[in-house]
Amino acid sequence: MNTKFKSGINLFLYKFFPLFLLYTSVLNELDLNYNSLKYFSFNFSYIVIFYFSLKRSESLGYFHIFIAGLFGDVVAGTPIGLTSLMYLTLCGAAAYLRNITLRPSIIKDSIFFLITILIINSFFFIGLNFALQYELNYLHQIINITLTFLLYFLFSNLFYFFEKNLLGSINVR
Repeated sequence: MNTKFKSGINLFLYKFFPLFLLYTSVLNELDLNYNSLKYFSFNFSYIVIFYFSLKRSESLGYFHIFIAGLFGDVVAGTPIGLTSLMYLTLCGAAAYLRNITLRPSIIKDSIFFLITILIINSFFFIGLNFALQYELNYLHQIINITLTFLLYFLFSNLFYFFEKNLLGSINVR
């Protein structure tokens, strides 16, 4: 870990900020439908898992991702283990991209992220819709995937800014 920290609080935030974001996003089921924004929903936990698995693989462990998926299943009411499988697949895809990438780029990362969430959500929808006869709103899912992809740019830059400027991390990208 090649970082320099100004205080113990920065070290604590550096280590536990990704876990805090992951569990908060899973337990809150972030949708803004109560603000009369009917179709404004995105999967923030996908963004957190992909970004931190790609940029700082030591920050989120597979155990925490699995447990967060179980919590997500309980909150969303989906079959236990399905979300964990999707989260771990996303984490594996980020690890694969991290190992094959010579020069990181936000554009390459986001395109790979889009392809990954399309594949993950396809398997998720097939599992829910066909195998378990679970009703899905396809328009809502398309908007959710699109907003998740577009907001990856914003949150990736925010996480980078937070780690570089506020925590004083040297090797963020």
